[in-house]
Amino acid sequence: MDKITHEVRRANWKSIIEQCQQRPKGLSIKQWLSEREISEKSYYYWLRKIRKEAYEQMNAPALPAIGQNSSVTFTEIPVRPAKNPESSNIPF
Repeated sequence: MDKITHEVRRANWKSIIEQCQQRPKGLSIKQWLSEREISEKSYYYWLRKIRKEAYEQMNAPALPAIGQNSSVTFTEIPVRPAKNPESSNIPF
């Protein structure tokens, strides 16, 4: 399955899962799926797949890890002191 096909199917199943989650109270998932002629096995397969993708995105590092060849550098930012610290709005 190519990437575009997967994205289309994922978007379709995501929509189905969201609709199922908003089903009326008292209506089971099995009944909701049966009324729409949706395979229960396919529903749970895609539910698991979408949850896994969401979990991986949540746990992805925000910044790339620093490798052995990279280094961290700092830059000093000069700050000019106020002429009269008492009249300044900046607390010290």
